[in-house]
Amino acid sequence: MAIVVGSPWLRIRMVPEVAAPIFRQSSSLHYYNRSHISLSFLRRSFCILASSSVDGASPVPTHRKRVDDEVRVRFAPSPTGNLHVGGARTALFNYLFARHAHILTLPFYTDLERSTRESEQAMLHDLSWLGLDWDEGPGVGGDYGPYRQSERNVLYKQYAEKLLKSGHVYRCFCSNEELEKMKETAKLNQLPPVYIGKWANATNEEVEEELEKGTPYTYRFRVPKGGSLQIDDLIRGEVSWNLNTLGDFVIMRSNGQPVYNFCVTVDDATMAISHVIRAEEHLPNTLRQALIYKALGFQMPYFAHVSLILAPDRSKLSKRHGATSVGQFREMGYLPQAMVNYLALLGWGDGTENEFFTLEQLVEKFSIDRVNKSGAVFDSTKLRWMNGQHLRSLPSEELIKLIGQHWKSTGILTNSEGQFIEEAVHLLKDGIDLIPDSDTALSNLLSYPLHATLASPEGKPVLQDGLAAVAATLLATYDNGELLSALEGGHTGWQTWVKSFGKSMKRKGKSLFMPLRMLLTGKLHGPDMGATVLLLHRAGISNVVASQAVFVTLDDRFKMLREIKWESFNNDQTVLDSAAAAISN
Repeated sequence: MAIVVGSPWLRIRMVPEVAAPIFRQSSSLHYYNRSHISLSFLRRSFCILASSSVDGASPVPTHRKRVDDEVRVRFAPSPTGNLHVGGARTALFNYLFARHAHILTLPFYTDLERSTRESEQAMLHDLSWLGLDWDEGPGVGGDYGPYRQSERNVLYKQYAEKLLKSGHVYRCFCSNEELEKMKETAKLNQLPPVYIGKWANATNEEVEEELEKGTPYTYRFRVPKGGSLQIDDLIRGEVSWNLNTLGDFVIMRSNGQPVYNFCVTVDDATMAISHVIRAEEHLPNTLRQALIYKALGFQMPYFAHVSLILAPDRSKLSKRHGATSVGQFREMGYLPQAMVNYLALLGWGDGTENEFFTLEQLVEKFSIDRVNKSGAVFDSTKLRWMNGQHLRSLPSEELIKLIGQHWKSTGILTNSEGQFIEEAVHLLKDGIDLIPDSDTALSNLLSYPLHATLASPEGKPVLQDGLAAVAATLLATYDNGELLSALEGGHTGWQTWVKSFGKSMKRKGKSLFMPLRMLLTGKLHGPDMGATVLLLHRAGISNVVASQAVFVTLDDRFKMLREIKWESFNNDQTVLDSAAAAISN
């Protein structure tokens, strides 16, 4: 009977299928009840190790035994593109679990042909943008480097040779054609496509003969026959596999490159990683890694496998569902704090109804035992709404600066700061969920779709409620300078004028404000009418609106009103084409 002894949280055992379960506790570790995990007494650190293809090799680090009460975690994506939101959430959960982020390593395990330094830098930039900084790793250094997979090949070969000498690994000289034939035979016999162990019991003479011929070979790990392996995952509880479904697996390819499961095991151990928090799609890899840990005599880390992020149709979230990378959401105008907040809620909650957290609050409240096993659906509508909440909670100065700079960069305004921008942001912010939304909001304010509104079914009741008479009186107050004088008086001047105008028209409430809104803004709905008209007046006298922007000034609006022949309106025709063309000439 072979027993793999892991940590108290992660029990690994291999037992014959007919035998009763046997557990053995490591006396060198302290036991922490999984349902009552408290991290307040632990040293916390967060690790980041990056990988890209580079020439040369760095010194091989010596194996460091893990300190029992030290928490060290790391994030292991493949740097072959932008950071996926699933990977970002995994990095975030690692960060929150480690709390104070004393050390952060980020291992990139990938196909070296696809890994580039550019993709590595893009991923590190995405992590930095999210606020997930690191104290150990690329650009920082540390005691557990080197921090790129290709710089650690000497280390992998060292441990592979150790396994070869101990008999846990053997050389396999099977060609690709032979392996494909084994898979086909297994498929025909409805058996798992596992390696049948052709070279598992080869004699020294047979091996030497192939070596002399220069036959390429891989290193295969010798899997125990029969029985099962079981782990106690921090999120999923007990997970088990039958060992006869695995077959002897490769740890070193014929080109001398190590495979993922071997790299990650060696790096976890030599970097003294205590907790491996990763996506559930890596759960099957744990079987192979547990066997390698045992064979090398490494201390087992605690494992926690986070559920996948799902699309609305509950399939795995992919590019066909729209934006899926952190970089894409950044370019769309999302705030990092909103992304962090939303990603944290995909599979975790603090047990309350609260949905809004800063990164600091998440660090304080996060616990691994509150992470759900079931998949979390990525709701882009809710993310957008949440971003709007975070956007509007920014300090006023920061919000004005962000939107003002955006308006100038997109060519709507000539300046990025000033009274007009301050007042416009204050007026329009409730309708802005993403920074680019501010373009539409401001463009709508500057536009004057009067004719379309008059022609709409919704505008018909206002038109029939004496709109022509209101327009005539409004034109008179504009011509005699009364309205412009009121606007020069700001909000107080506007309020005084509206009261006087309503009294002269014997109108109040909706019967006053609906026709005024239609005539002055060209719309039936929108932000506060007084603040809107004051902004239009300020825009007209300050030249803050860029010449290429579509802006109908108050002068032009009254010119359009003057051209309308109200007597021509009837139930089927609400505006004359000549009036629409007047302002364009």
